[in-house]
Amino acid sequence: MGKDSRARVLADHQAMAVARNIRVSPRKLNLVAQQIRGQKVERALNVLTFSPKRIAGVVKKALQSAIANAENNHDLDVDDLIVKEASVGKNLVMKRFHARARGNAGGIEKFFSQITIIVEEKREEAPTKEGSKAAAGKTDGKTKSSGTSKAAAPKKAAAKKPVKETK
Repeated sequence: MGKDSRARVLADHQAMAVARNIRVSPRKLNLVAQQIRGQKVERALNVLTFSPKRIAGVVKKALQSAIANAENNHDLDVDDLIVKEASVGKNLVMKRFHARARGNAGGIEKFFSQITIIVEEKREEAPTKEGSKAAAGKTDGKTKSSGTSKAAAPKKAAAKKPVKETK
């Protein structure tokens, strides 16, 4: 009888929260959003907690909402969440005026904005035994270490050339 449910826009390992009608200009809000893009949620919460910007508290609230959505609605692990996207958009504009000289008026625009935060679950894989050997530079004696490259050798030779003095 009723309408069909709306299809899910995000992937299964993502969650979203939107904060609307935030009383700050989009340019100022984007400065705060830039600080948390790509960060792990724990680090992003710390950045927002200690940010001197007034609007950081509202962004923190939106991020906490996205984390809660991920945990409760989509059964994602909070420890593996990162801020995949923090996009800022325009909202309404209140138009006011300020009386000026000789009966004129100066326009004042009070901007509102919105922020959409998408968190994504990314698991950090533990290095395997082979990967840890390569990372540590250990070899079994039969093969050459993969850490050295042929391109690095000419650079070292070029750096050792004597420099001619000019007078």
